[in-house]
Amino acid sequence: MPTPARILIAAGSDSGGGAGIQADIKTATALGAYAMTAITAVTVQDTTGVHSSHAILPQIVRDQIRVVLADIGADVVKTGMLVSARTVEAVAKALEPHKGIPLVIDPVMIAKGGADLVDESGVEAMKSLLFPLAALITPNAPEAARLTGLRVETTDDLVRAAEVLRERQKGGAVLVKGGHILGDTVVDVLADMEGLHIFRTPRIGTKPMHGTGCTLATAIAVGIAQRFSLKEAVSRARDYVQEAVKSSLSFGHGAGLLNHLHPIPRSEK
Repeated sequence: MPTPARILIAAGSDSGGGAGIQADIKTATALGAYAMTAITAVTVQDTTGVHSSHAILPQIVRDQIRVVLADIGADVVKTGMLVSARTVEAVAKALEPHKGIPLVIDPVMIAKGGADLVDESGVEAMKSLLFPLAALITPNAPEAARLTGLRVETTDDLVRAAEVLRERQKGGAVLVKGGHILGDTVVDVLADMEGLHIFRTPRIGTKPMHGTGCTLATAIAVGIAQRFSLKEAVSRARDYVQEAVKSSLSFGHGAGLLNHLHPIPRSEK
């Protein structure tokens, strides 16, 4: 059996299990990778929203990353909820000696229910300290609007935002996700060194889904660690999320929950 790829995830915990670290671990496991974590915050969260959030001390975040990379190593690093500028600084400092490891950044800013998950100084710190290190950043439409100052409400807007962010990335790539854009088709735009790549998927249902952004970014990161090309990693990740939505779980009273384990055969009694 081949040795699994290693992914280190720095993100917040979701007590409801639908997003954050919990979704990341499920995704990595389902796709055949070994997941390690640096927890940045503990959220009190369910399908109806984030009820409160409690940040982990930045030094503890930094030390989680430091000891795991020193001992186990990683083939890719993925970041999610980073809370504040101090946490971003801690993550950047911990990753400084490991610039050869690809970094995928999901710039988590706003929860599905509207709660802010990072303050404005944290956003600026991400842009200045982490984005230059990234192989890929994966903002959704509202996050792309916040990062660029542009309106991102149509497919053309997605393309424009991707081009602007790609130009700022220097050597990195950008995937601007269009799940928030109304329509029967979900459009994502990848901008990399080869140019623009448009991905289209039929929208499934109308109920909001919880954890799609975390899941997609982690699935892409796993693909990168498994030596897929970036386009291949994005394509497989989108297929994985699509199937997770199709087989979504009806637990809870709010947003739908992805079925992260759909690739794993169910054992029958």
